[in-house]
This record gives sequence, structure tokens and C-alpha cells, in this order.
Amino acid sequence: MARIAGVEIPNEKKIEVALTYVRGIGPNLAKNLLKELGLSGDLRTSMLSEEQVGKIRELISKKGIKVEGELSASVAQNIKRLKEIGSYRGLRHTRNLPSRGQKTKTNARTRRGKKATVSGTSKSSMEAKKAQKT
Repeated sequence: MARIAGVEIPNEKKIEVALTYVRGIGPNLAKNLLKELGLSGDLRTSMLSEEQVGKIRELISKKGIKVEGELSASVAQNIKRLKEIGSYRGLRHTRNLPSRGQKTKTNARTRRGKKATVSGTSKSSMEAKKAQKT
């Protein structure tokens, strides 16, 4: 298996797809990198020579593409900055709520966690409360 940016990319896949296993490299960037190096995207990773893998690594570092740990650190730093300046997006991150304008009344389960049922809010209990009042 070839190792690029600290990630073992699979041998049996085409290099165009295998490069996307590196965090920070998507399909379009993978195509562009291979085009720039003059490599075919149909080549399997196992068919690449060590020299070609080295060229790919070199091109990624030369272009200054943030991948893996550097990318994660950059994203974490940006979120921390948003929290420190007290922006709306920073507050949403702090409260573990969606920060891009999605509704949260019924959805947002991924950010909010498992649903906690509040007692006394079902239809039957509401009707019982109404009957008790009158």
C-alpha cells in the first residue's frame, strides 16, 4: 500500500479514487493533481512506482494543500476563534446546535443527541389537565 500524507491508500482501487481516502483531497482535487502530473486516473495504486507516489506527495506539499492533521487543526482553530469572539456561529458551536440555519424544533438529532421526552406534554395528559381545570 502506498502511503500519502500519513494515510495508507488502498492498492486495489484506481489512484483517482484512492487519493480521496486522504482527508482534504476530494474527487476534483485528485483529478487535477493527476492531470498536473500527467498520470492516468485509471491506474491502480499497486501499479504506481515509488517515484510516482513520491511525486504525488511532493506536489501536495508544494501546492500547500492542507491535509489530515494540518486540516483538522486549522478547522479546530477556526471554530475556537469563532467561540472566542462571541459570534453567533461560535455560540451555536458552544451550545452543540446546528450553526448553518437549520431548524431545531423537530430535527437536529445529530447535534442535540437522543430525544428526551418531557412528562406531561402528550395529547392525553394535556386533555386530562384541561378537564381538571374546568
